[in-house]
Amino acid sequence: MRMLQYDVLVVGAGPAGSCAARAAAKAGASVALIERRSVVGLPVRCAEYIPAMLVGQADVGKDYIAQTTLGMRSYLHGHRIQDMTAPGHVIHRDKFDQALACAAADAGAHILLGHCVLEREGGQGSCVVLSTPAGDHVRIKAKVIIGADGPHSRVARWVGLSNTHCLPSIQVRLPLLQKLEHTCIYFDESITAGYAWLFPKGEIANVGLGMLRQKHTPGLRRVLRRFARGLSALGLVRDEPLSLTGGWIPAGPPRPCVAGDILLAGDAAGHTHPITGAGIFQAVIGGQMAGRWAARTVAEGHMAVLQGYADEWNDFYGDVLSHAHKRRLDWEGHDGMLDHSINRFWIGFREYYAAS
Repeated sequence: MRMLQYDVLVVGAGPAGSCAARAAAKAGASVALIERRSVVGLPVRCAEYIPAMLVGQADVGKDYIAQTTLGMRSYLHGHRIQDMTAPGHVIHRDKFDQALACAAADAGAHILLGHCVLEREGGQGSCVVLSTPAGDHVRIKAKVIIGADGPHSRVARWVGLSNTHCLPSIQVRLPLLQKLEHTCIYFDESITAGYAWLFPKGEIANVGLGMLRQKHTPGLRRVLRRFARGLSALGLVRDEPLSLTGGWIPAGPPRPCVAGDILLAGDAAGHTHPITGAGIFQAVIGGQMAGRWAARTVAEGHMAVLQGYADEWNDFYGDVLSHAHKRRLDWEGHDGMLDHSINRFWIGFREYYAAS
């Protein structure tokens, strides 16, 4: 079995992984970036919205932008309840991920597509076994491992830090019949502790929902079907699905993102916002942090340096995630009408930010 050696091994070439690989390589570390899919960014499992500020932070141009939006509109039981100014972009997520991966490669990271992590042999400082596209196996020995392999991260399982609570989501692409300059968010009691969305993307709309799934609640497909038909009746979309996808949204409490020689970033670390489900911004920022601290650890030769990543991340976003998780617990425990409570559960309202 072949053996490869690198300073840093990054598992997963999504935004967190590619940003981590790029940052570590730019800091002088030798980096391997592993992606189990043969094409970065596909299939797309994302509502594809990013805040405007992220364009400069990602620093990979603008070719991935599909449409600029001015803000967010929120609806309760079909009635508009709020307009919020929030400049952003609906993107081609596959192009965005591919641009980040190319930037990592340009910085010197070695990208291995179609390689799947199988196991870790032993503990800290041991080898990671991968399967290759040819069906054989290869070992990689690295000083630091960064797990950026999604909400059901295998790397996180190695150190007992798996996400404890994930919400299911589902999304369909539909022809958009009206020009929209806002993202649209919809709440009602049929979408349990979650929301539905319509994000305009030129002549297409990403229409989906994420919610708490319980035994007594209808299936996501049924709820999405009813929601899409309602949008069609309003003349917003044509009820002719172009594609259907789904995924999982981490919604658990904040947890450690460092264990021994392993760092976690993005969805693998549970850095997704527990209320909105937004995670691209955190993935880019957290990935950059993880890559920098991994390279610094390699340069200084002490694993204790990795704790700097956890400290920097917690200073940057820890309080936001902690408060959002408290609100999620409150929302999931709520069994009444939303008319007088949605202000506590949604980020667009002042009551959301009050002390819990």
